[in-house]
Amino acid sequence: MRYKNLFKNGPRQTKSNGISGPEASMSQDVKEQIIEIIAEQAVLETSDVSMDQSLADLGIDSLGLVESIFAIEEAFDISVPFNANEPEQSDFDISSVASIVDAVTSLIKAQKT
Repeated sequence: MRYKNLFKNGPRQTKSNGISGPEASMSQDVKEQIIEIIAEQAVLETSDVSMDQSLADLGIDSLGLVESIFAIEEAFDISVPFNANEPEQSDFDISSVASIVDAVTSLIKAQKT
């Protein structure tokens, strides 16, 4: 429930991937929220989480991965297509924080259409 404050501050100006306007704001909000979730699971400050790190780099084990996915699903009201028993078979790329942000952004966009 603590993750439900997504988009609370309205649109922001960002410089991410050449995207501007509401889409860039959404991408930035998604990124910040995911970093917050991952940092909480890793018991780190958000400033200690970088986009190129893997969850393993951050000290998140398989249980932490599952808890992170549950938190992401709750925060964004999405269903993550992930099989914890066969992560390599999933369409949800968990190889880095950046790939998780991209995957969640795609799921949110798909849900809106």
